[in-house]
Amino acid sequence: MSAIDTLIGKMTLAEKLGQLTMTASSYAVTGPVIAGDSTQSIKDGTIGNLLNMVGADHVREVQRLAVEESRLRIPLLIGFDVVHGHRTLFPIPLGEASLFDPRMWALTARESAKEAAADGIAMTFAPMLDVARDPRWGRSAEGPGEDPWLAARIAESKVHGFQGSNLAAPDALAATAKHFCAYGAVTGGRDYASVDISERTLHEVHLPSFAAAVATGVSAIMPAFTDLAGIPMTANAALLHGWLRLRSGFDGVIVTDYNAIGELMHHGIAADLAEAATLALKAGVDIDMMADAYRRGLPAALDRGWVTVAEIDAAVRRVLTLKKRLGLFDDPYRRGSVRETAAALASRRGLARLVGSRAIVMLKNDGEALPLDKGLPLLAVIGPLADGSTDMRGPWWGAAAPEGHVTVLAALRQLLSESRVVHARGVDIDSGDVSGVAAALAACDQADAIVLCVGEAASMSGEAASRAHLGLPGRQREFAEAVLERAGRLRKRVIVVLFSGRPLVIPWLAEKADALLAAWFLGSEAGNAIADVLFGHVSPSGRTPVSWARAAGQIPIFFGARPTGRPFDPKDHFTSKYLDAPNEPLYPFGHGLTYGRFAYSNLRVPRDGISERDTIVIRVDVQNDGGRAAEETVFLFTHDTLASVSRPVLELKGFGKIRLNPGARGTVTLMLPAQELRFLGVNLEPVFEPGEVEILVGPCADRNRLLADRIRLVA
Repeated sequence: MSAIDTLIGKMTLAEKLGQLTMTASSYAVTGPVIAGDSTQSIKDGTIGNLLNMVGADHVREVQRLAVEESRLRIPLLIGFDVVHGHRTLFPIPLGEASLFDPRMWALTARESAKEAAADGIAMTFAPMLDVARDPRWGRSAEGPGEDPWLAARIAESKVHGFQGSNLAAPDALAATAKHFCAYGAVTGGRDYASVDISERTLHEVHLPSFAAAVATGVSAIMPAFTDLAGIPMTANAALLHGWLRLRSGFDGVIVTDYNAIGELMHHGIAADLAEAATLALKAGVDIDMMADAYRRGLPAALDRGWVTVAEIDAAVRRVLTLKKRLGLFDDPYRRGSVRETAAALASRRGLARLVGSRAIVMLKNDGEALPLDKGLPLLAVIGPLADGSTDMRGPWWGAAAPEGHVTVLAALRQLLSESRVVHARGVDIDSGDVSGVAAALAACDQADAIVLCVGEAASMSGEAASRAHLGLPGRQREFAEAVLERAGRLRKRVIVVLFSGRPLVIPWLAEKADALLAAWFLGSEAGNAIADVLFGHVSPSGRTPVSWARAAGQIPIFFGARPTGRPFDPKDHFTSKYLDAPNEPLYPFGHGLTYGRFAYSNLRVPRDGISERDTIVIRVDVQNDGGRAAEETVFLFTHDTLASVSRPVLELKGFGKIRLNPGARGTVTLMLPAQELRFLGVNLEPVFEPGEVEILVGPCADRNRLLADRIRLVA
């Protein structure tokens, strides 16, 4: 008998249910209920896991209660939402996805893990892997964007980064892949709403990122709050037990979202906590977060014969196994035992600045409006987000303090001096007060160039932050149009820095601005990162991981749509189109400009037949015809032209990068394992079908800008 089984044999039912219970400390709240004092429950062994406890000293004290004053001395598992940093904040995940750089994705997770572990944390409720194609959904900000292949690569990098090479190491965190699954497909983009999608969409779009996380060794999975076709994910035995545990081989911990078991009663599938707890346990849920359903409901369920002790023991075994893998039984105080050095913290801020600058997507740069000349006599920095320190954090800031995050105004004043930067707020983010517009326009009159900082407040993205109208909130459009009109008359450049947790619908702004930067929410070093790009210290290299709609009526819009039997033909009325808008997005997936100007040529693909065991080598030449050194991201798409199931018009299969000096030329080599050309056939099982596959390479998911050739697959 293993040590864990021996320990389970000594446990009372109350102690077992304690290991299946996670409750919140008073540090932070992620739901509607604040937990009370759980000190006695920890001593009694009836709470085995905590969330939102931060600070090495606090963690050590509650851990001491568990391992020195409880009967069985089982250590606590302490978790926290380390989503895009802990105290030092990196760009929001959607912004970080813009890097298209697996090494950097892993590095920011590794640094976040170090910082959180130094605070005593052992588990993070990240990464969020929900593919989202509807920007109305506020939690798009926390995810990987619109593409399942990209989401899977981010899953791999983040799990590696958070967990490191040894989960028991003092700087490792147990990663939790969330929210399993299809949470990003909520009806109408409205958070917590129902999800009803096809089995094919489920398996092709929403499950691959979780499959990648499981294959990478993720420690835990969190089911979504939502239902899928009437079955809430917290009770979805077919997916949690059938697909996740049996088919995918996941043997880690399944932890609910906040109060999710209790919410099964609101879903209308459980009459009371006993029934709700039964459904969750039988589906495979191990830890009940904040519903207290297992402690209160499972004893009654046992009495009624709905569950067995063996089922409870199986869940306890998985929780204790995770604690063992984290090294908590060997040394429960290992996390938080060593204080971080000032040098480590400074290095992490430097990384946040670098990643922030690379996450910026330059959507437009007409007439080389950027970069700005550092000798510029006077710069106007205006708008409601020019000096918004708290908004730079984004919607999920972890343990970061509200102050200390660099704003655009602060960075530019430091770079140029206060006397060369004039500032006016103009309007608030979301109010009707326009009394500051005149002062902002006066600042524009004085200046040689204008940096206009507009967008969403950080609180307008994230959980419970869906928006039906995706333009600029408040009176910002009116203000921006006044600035653009005044600047146009005075022949002054307007560089718009757009802050948001989602792609906004701003075609008018894209048309009128001289330059447009998608700055997302870049974290602790946001202002410095933006200044680095504005003045050319860094050439922008970010690429949007989501399509930007021209009109809200295009939503959902994404590059991986399937072909129609009536493709758009301007000469034929009865083809797929809008009467009042183009089909194409304002900016396609992968779009992003640099300070270089790149040209593609000489695409080379294999001419021989390719079997499933082969690796396809694809080469393309890239030349920088611009006047500045820059980095180009090269995307690889495929299209199966004739298959048993209609395939998307473009499927992302890879990307590469090349940095070139002005006038330089280089070759990008992309390796594509042929097995990645398998797809789910008629019966939703993987198939590799002989025939022609189109290979497309270029800067974004715009077919008109892609080089194309064909390869031949053979059995």
